[in-house]
Amino acid sequence: MRKQYHFRPSPLGLRAWDVDRLVVLSASLSTEQVPLAAISEVDTDYWFSRGTVATVRDVVGHMQLVNESDLAYPIILDPDGRVMDGMHRVAKALLAGNDFVSARRLLTLPEPDFVGVAPDDLPYE
Repeated sequence: MRKQYHFRPSPLGLRAWDVDRLVVLSASLSTEQVPLAAISEVDTDYWFSRGTVATVRDVVGHMQLVNESDLAYPIILDPDGRVMDGMHRVAKALLAGNDFVSARRLLTLPEPDFVGVAPDDLPYE
């Protein structure tokens, strides 16, 4: 699997969480069935919100990732229910007509791995 980060803006600059660490932190948590209607990000420009424009090529790239995603793996939510990992699985569940998606909800928001580092400057190996 490709190296991934979850990003959120902050007054100190972009915060980034290493998704591999989020998977480890959530591994012992129970899995719940979350209504797709409760995931507010599905009605946002989630993948293209940092000043990028969604080209057809970009959309096709996400379509490929949705196709390759596996609903057997639960998504990861923060304590407030925001997606930290798994939006391609959410999209796959929506496409399949599902009403719910499996999720693990973090009990506390972990400290980010990076603050103020541009996505292109993060380690991806």
